[in-house]
Amino acid sequence: MASSSRPALLREGKSTLLLAFPLIAGQVSQMLVGLSDTVMIGRLGVVPLAASTFANTLIYIPLMIGIGMTMAVSIRVSQARGAENPAMAREALRNGLFLAIIIGLLTVVGALATIPFFEFFGQEAVVTTAAADYFLIVAVSMIPAIGCMAVKNHADAMNHPWPAFWISLGGVILNIFLNWILIYGKLGAPALGLEGAGIATLIARIVTLAALIQWCRQSRTVHEWVPRNWFRRPDGPSIRSLVKVGLPASFQLLAEVSAFVMATILIGTLGKISLASHQIAITCVATIFMVPLGLSMAMTVRIGEAWGAKQTERMRPIVVSGWLMGGLFSLISATLVFLFPNVIAGWFVTEPEARALAASLLVISAFFQFSDAMQIISTGALRGLDDVNIPAWLAAFAYWMISIPVGWWFAFRLDWEAAGMWWGITIGLTMTAVLLGIRLWRKISL
Repeated sequence: MASSSRPALLREGKSTLLLAFPLIAGQVSQMLVGLSDTVMIGRLGVVPLAASTFANTLIYIPLMIGIGMTMAVSIRVSQARGAENPAMAREALRNGLFLAIIIGLLTVVGALATIPFFEFFGQEAVVTTAAADYFLIVAVSMIPAIGCMAVKNHADAMNHPWPAFWISLGGVILNIFLNWILIYGKLGAPALGLEGAGIATLIARIVTLAALIQWCRQSRTVHEWVPRNWFRRPDGPSIRSLVKVGLPASFQLLAEVSAFVMATILIGTLGKISLASHQIAITCVATIFMVPLGLSMAMTVRIGEAWGAKQTERMRPIVVSGWLMGGLFSLISATLVFLFPNVIAGWFVTEPEARALAASLLVISAFFQFSDAMQIISTGALRGLDDVNIPAWLAAFAYWMISIPVGWWFAFRLDWEAAGMWWGITIGLTMTAVLLGIRLWRKISL
């Protein structure tokens, strides 16, 4: 980039980082729920850990729909902020929260319908039996969880992410504390094991949603931009506007996550050791992924705001600085994972076979972290431009036409087992990063 563009690159990069930092911290804090659950459930043994992996894998599908639909709140609010339109922001949050509750309720119905068919997923019987009650409890917790996403995305888009971060972090701490009580039977409570972890998550998510809404109602900084009547009848045009953006975003997320779900189910057919090891590795990778995801969310807000204000000259330095920050972080994280896989795996499990397999999967993850960071950052910028349809189809092609077939071939035809599925995912993520990067660059170069 020419020297005359460097001040703009540094300026926009600094602004993106200042917004991204609390978003990253918030995403990491949310991942700490899954991380702490994995660590605390892992102490119960391989079967409970495999059961939680199976249940959470299935719940990822409605979760991604919820994330995609509530991303529309962030997009519309950032555009409303750029256009100085508080009414648009108010309607986006109110109707976004309505959509979140509907998705959560449908998740519970879907869970009740799915449990009787657990045996058809090809998992060991001991795993599916242990997973049933936990799966239903976590499905109920999706109602407040998706609601939290809608409210938090509004705060992020208003460039006031810190209050939502501290409230979310409080929910994480509460979840860990309740885990300790309900999983192991502390302070006079019964030891509920795996089901205790589900109940802890449900309670923590309800408290977090209540706290986020209360902050919105009392905050002087965003009061003008939040609903004045939260329970008014949903607005049709606003709902359609959110769905127009949120549905393709959900589809794109669903394409990626459903590929991971399929990979997890296929790995589960290899036995509980493979499934538990996969859970350990994927939890670590997902935690690392929260940093580029936070950058991606910041890119959506900043590009959306620039687009709403018709300041197109700012877009290229915003995108380039985001790519540079995401690439640098992923290179550092991949190096650390590559050098210390056994140490990291040892934090979660003590069984030698599971630990060794998890470490080998972590080594593979070092090869796709850069591509994963680049594709999600490009995706975030494209969403800020309302470009969601074509990226969704590109992602679906890469994951389902490349990742899963290639991974299956490596795993079951070449007998690479779990590692084969991970190499298939690596190839798909790399293709997605290239295709979305090219599309974004063309968009901001017009």
